[in-house]
Amino acid sequence: MCFIRQIWSSIPHSNHCSHLHSSHSQLKAVVKMEIIKEENDDMRNSEACRVKDEDAEEQRDLMKVQEESEELNEMEKKHQIQEIHDAITGEKKGQELQRAEAKTSFTCPQCGKSYKNLKIHMQIHTEEKPFTCDQCGKNFKWSNSLRVHKLIHSGEKPFDCDQCDKKFFKESDLKDHMKVHTKEKPYLCSVCGKAFSWLGQFKDHEKIHAGVKEYLCSDCGKAFTTATQLKVHQRIHTGEKPYKCSYCEKSFKQLGGLQGHERIHTGEKPYQCHQCGKRFGHSRVAKIHRKKHCPKLNGMSVQL
Repeated sequence: MCFIRQIWSSIPHSNHCSHLHSSHSQLKAVVKMEIIKEENDDMRNSEACRVKDEDAEEQRDLMKVQEESEELNEMEKKHQIQEIHDAITGEKKGQELQRAEAKTSFTCPQCGKSYKNLKIHMQIHTEEKPFTCDQCGKNFKWSNSLRVHKLIHSGEKPFDCDQCDKKFFKESDLKDHMKVHTKEKPYLCSVCGKAFSWLGQFKDHEKIHAGVKEYLCSDCGKAFTTATQLKVHQRIHTGEKPYKCSYCEKSFKQLGGLQGHERIHTGEKPYQCHQCGKRFGHSRVAKIHRKKHCPKLNGMSVQL
């Protein structure tokens, strides 16, 4: 109110009413003008402050954006550096892994193949058979072979065929047997066209065409195409008959002989002549019938 007192003191005072009324009106007009002026000044000051505040806020926002941008750039640089580091270390790890595998792989001095456990592989090349059957004294190179062998003594055949009543000592034997039911013969001889269900049979057959007889009998010098043929032949010299009939006391040198014999007890006749329908217990007898005795093949009336 200081400026009002100043204005009041500057107005000449009079005792007359007319002068007083005029002075009062003049005072009101001046005060009103000063108030308007003051409000305008306040508005300008307020606007200036608002603009100043907005400029400061905008400046802060700009600084924040710059900081975030710098942080992103820094993170991107670190990411690129990490990728380069990973690529380098990855190559090193791969090289280290190859070196480690090379260190843990051992080359066989006899066949040149590499193995992680060379000691087990070397048993193939040696005659060492450290695993002995406590029932018959037979020796084996591997413990698993001994375990399977012991099933022969116990008579246990844990693997059953779901197509017939046959049982097997090993799962691999069951898988091979299943080809009998599926009639699968994927191995075809390129020389004579004969097909085989098992790779081992196919390879042995190929040796017949090649004339290879690499298995020699140490007793008589006779040569054979396969190790199995030699093993069966050697029983002539040893007199061994490992296959015993489960129905009587007879024994046989070959498994096929035992199977054919047991069909006498069971009455099974799995071999059939496709021309006349007659059935036989032995494949050999069925072949003889087809070649010589089947009436529909040669017109003869001879029957077995």
